[in-house]
Amino acid sequence: MNLKRIFGALLTLLGIGSLIYASILYINTSGSTRDVKSLVIFGVLGLLFFVTGISLVRTTKDES
Repeated sequence: MNLKRIFGALLTLLGIGSLIYASILYINTSGSTRDVKSLVIFGVLGLLFFVTGISLVRTTKDES
């Protein structure tokens, strides 16, 4: 298996986990500045990791 595909899968899983955590923060937020900052940080990083991982898996050719 290609190392790029493994790294892409790892980034995708990390992005999914971060997006799930951001959604949990969104449900439990009280509206304070600290809650909003962490929500934005985890949401943006999760989206970035998810999109990067998916594109890395899609563009890597499977060579045997």
